[in-house]
Amino acid sequence: MPNLILIIDFGSQYTQLIARRVRESGVYSVVRSNKINKKELLELNPAGIILSGGPDSIISDKKYQLSKNILDSNIPILGICYGMQLITDFFKGKVQTSRKKEFGHSVFKISKTSKLFYRLKKDQEFNVWMSHSDKVIRLPIGFKSLGCSSNTKFAAMYNSEKKIYCLQFHPEVTHTVNGKKIIENFLFRICNCKKTWTTKNIINDIITNIKKQVSDKRVILALSGGVDSTVVAALLNKAIDRKLTCIFINTGLMRKNEVKEVKENISKKLGIKLITIEASTIFFNKLKNIKDPESKRKIIGKTFIRIFEKEAKKLKNIDFLAQGTIYPDVIESSSKDSKSDVIKSHHNVGGLPKDMKLKLVEPIRLLFKDEVRKIGKSLGIPASLIERHPFPGPGLAVRIIGDITEVKVRILQDVDSIFIEELKTHNLYNKISQALAVFLPIKSVGVMGDQRQYNYVVALRAVKTIDFMTATVSEIPYNILNKISTRIVNEVDGVARVVYDITSKPPGTIEWE
Repeated sequence: MPNLILIIDFGSQYTQLIARRVRESGVYSVVRSNKINKKELLELNPAGIILSGGPDSIISDKKYQLSKNILDSNIPILGICYGMQLITDFFKGKVQTSRKKEFGHSVFKISKTSKLFYRLKKDQEFNVWMSHSDKVIRLPIGFKSLGCSSNTKFAAMYNSEKKIYCLQFHPEVTHTVNGKKIIENFLFRICNCKKTWTTKNIINDIITNIKKQVSDKRVILALSGGVDSTVVAALLNKAIDRKLTCIFINTGLMRKNEVKEVKENISKKLGIKLITIEASTIFFNKLKNIKDPESKRKIIGKTFIRIFEKEAKKLKNIDFLAQGTIYPDVIESSSKDSKSDVIKSHHNVGGLPKDMKLKLVEPIRLLFKDEVRKIGKSLGIPASLIERHPFPGPGLAVRIIGDITEVKVRILQDVDSIFIEELKTHNLYNKISQALAVFLPIKSVGVMGDQRQYNYVVALRAVKTIDFMTATVSEIPYNILNKISTRIVNEVDGVARVVYDITSKPPGTIEWE
């Protein structure tokens, strides 16, 4: 029996959130673009399909369409927002631009009970999250209304014969009351899925896949010391044992005391073979006068791989390069077929040279960050490692706006160290999903004692997120921010001013570059 949910992306900012909600319920989900064809559908053999929302209008001439084979597949479908309007249009209902647009909170009222609203009552009202400017004004033939809002009498609909259910609101966002229950009703009462996406099963599947892909070959792991690469190291160590060699390249762009901590964590705590390569001079030379962030990523990725290949030749009989690529890396380095805009290329995904001689093994590329942490915890990796905040593959190069110099790196390392230290001292570190410091290419006037100074500006950033696809700003108390700022200006030579970034994602990204 199929036990996979296919999510078809129409460009919604919440698409990956849908995927997370499905997985949190214990069912595996994958995301594909609306260009998916019948062959791909048959290969996936999903138990159900969810159509995401999207920024476009079904009334537009440039509207996104979907293959007739999918809409007539007899596979259960849940259409959300744009997905509902697409289904309405396909089955000859009518959608028009609404006089009143709905963005944000709204109240939904159930007008008819159904499998989708199992354990919810008729006439029950609850808060939902809307994000649309069009609305359904005439249901397709064979469809019935399931509920209304103050803006439309058709805020939910279904066709039991075709197994199609539609919602104008977004059940995947936390703002929607009963959203989790509605998604689970679709998964378990309509699609008849089973809860098989568990940490234990994920680990077993990954280890099996590693053994199948690698066989008796040897692997080197591009170790950064962060959560992702450390979990990959533990998984590979469990799957192939002595055939794994971890290599840590000191790019000179790491956090303060990174080399010492990596050696302590990997060699001593986890007992994994580790080789450390000092290559900071190489990277600084390659990055000299380079300001463009994409160029930085490409250069670092290419240099990184070349050093690995050189080391692989020394070790002999190395066939695979392992990396800690995770799902958000893949999504944010989207292919041209995706409806999501390309935000950036990740050095794990977008910076690999075409003539790379090593084959890639990426055991966690289909997992979200919180899934990776759960796996790490289950594998017995120390909490101090598992709870560590994400750090970009290209290191501080993408946290320094403009060209890279050793002086700027030293300044940013010290600033970052003070920031993280104070967050831990005030028990805030584990309440924040990611905290970072950014070096800005501008100078500001300041006063130290009675002397005027003209030095650099640094920005601090701290966000809260579940899946790293969206994020909100962490509200650090002003007295703590003030203490952090004071310490940085007093203790770090070269810094005259500290600012705090309060931009959410979207519209911003978590990292600055």
